[in-house]
Amino acid sequence: MNARSAGKLTLWPGVGLVAANMIGAGVFLSTGFMAQSLSPGPILLAWAIGALLALAGARAYAEVARLVPRSGGEYRYLSELIHPSLGFVAGWASLLVGFSAPIAADALAAGEFARTVFPVLDRGWLVPVGHGHVPVSAAQLAGAALIVLLTAFHAVGLRTSARVQNGLVLVKALLLAGFVAVGLLYGQRSWPTWHAGAAGAGFPLAAFASGLFYIAFAFSGWNAAVYAAEEFDAPERTVPRAMMVGCLLVAALYLVVNFIFVANLTPADAAVVFRYDTDRVTLGHAVVARLLGPGSGAVMSLVTVLVFASAMSAMTFIGPRVTAAMAKDGYLPAALRCPDGKPPAAAIVLQGALALAILFTHPLRAILENLGAILIFFAALTAAGLFKVALAPGALDRPRAGALVAAGVHVAVALAMLVFGFVLSPGSLRWVAAAAVAGAAGWLLSRPRGQAAAPPAPAPGA
Repeated sequence: MNARSAGKLTLWPGVGLVAANMIGAGVFLSTGFMAQSLSPGPILLAWAIGALLALAGARAYAEVARLVPRSGGEYRYLSELIHPSLGFVAGWASLLVGFSAPIAADALAAGEFARTVFPVLDRGWLVPVGHGHVPVSAAQLAGAALIVLLTAFHAVGLRTSARVQNGLVLVKALLLAGFVAVGLLYGQRSWPTWHAGAAGAGFPLAAFASGLFYIAFAFSGWNAAVYAAEEFDAPERTVPRAMMVGCLLVAALYLVVNFIFVANLTPADAAVVFRYDTDRVTLGHAVVARLLGPGSGAVMSLVTVLVFASAMSAMTFIGPRVTAAMAKDGYLPAALRCPDGKPPAAAIVLQGALALAILFTHPLRAILENLGAILIFFAALTAAGLFKVALAPGALDRPRAGALVAAGVHVAVALAMLVFGFVLSPGSLRWVAAAAVAGAAGWLLSRPRGQAAAPPAPAPGA
């Protein structure tokens, strides 16, 4: 059967998957926080460094994908490059934190922004649960409906899943292109003259480093294609190209969008992001309202809803591939496996159920504040795995020099960010440690099942 037959993804759907997973609320909020203590030059420099970190990671992952062209992301790569126990921990982190929590957060945010277009969503109820009552808003129900709808679309079949994903990506790309056109045609194009912070205070290193965490979260998702590698046509070629092209396009978009922000908004204007939860305002809203008038805010709200929906769709597609890979290796029930040529329907439904549970039972801000550290940690471990392969005696297919340089850059920057982040926010260290302990306990409990199953293919040079 031809490799391009039904059920196989090609380059541009892969690029769309990467872009959809990357572009979310982060790019419309991060610069607002940074503008309170950083001037335009350092802000754009921080975004350029974030792009470098993402591109270095994508180049390193591209080499890992060439050596190990299998689905599962960090679970698969860490299992085969370093040790199965590390892969197991990464897999559990992906299942419980890496995808379900962001899907729930995006669903709630989509429901909240939809309230500005559909006032009926301002309603709320007290639902009796046990001996008390739990508040449930119409926005929550709208977000839950979006989770259920996307779960159903992605569980039906790979062709339907790809069509839904491609359609959302196309709509989002057109809307974001429209925003860029408005900003460049109607807004300021000269270098901004405003300054943040006290005059003569020197370079605010702490604020700059903190801003890099916001940016790292905005860039997260550059590795989306690796989670479904086996569903691509010629994955050893297509997956690396999809990651690199998608990451380059998003990096260019982010730099242009953030220039529009700093050129058209002052720090006082950008402070609207601090009312994001209550007023449902992003920097995109502020720019459009300034350039086209307040009535355009509703249009920008609709754009924001579609941005969230597209990101949710991408995560709904890729997240269950990690669960399916773990089930294939025997660490989870066989029902969660991915049938040949079909999506892992049971794993998709499981992830949707977890997202719904988080949506209705947990405050999401604390989870998302510490999610970036966990994602950075496992991505850096995966990039570092290339050096183990390179040093393995008798390796037949060693990583290429350019990939090792990129991996070194990614690991060095990631470690610096983690150390600085742990100093500033010890809570993020507790989250990483908790994920590691929970995953290790799960590994010890499920190890007999995993050992009884067929072992993973050995890493190159192992």
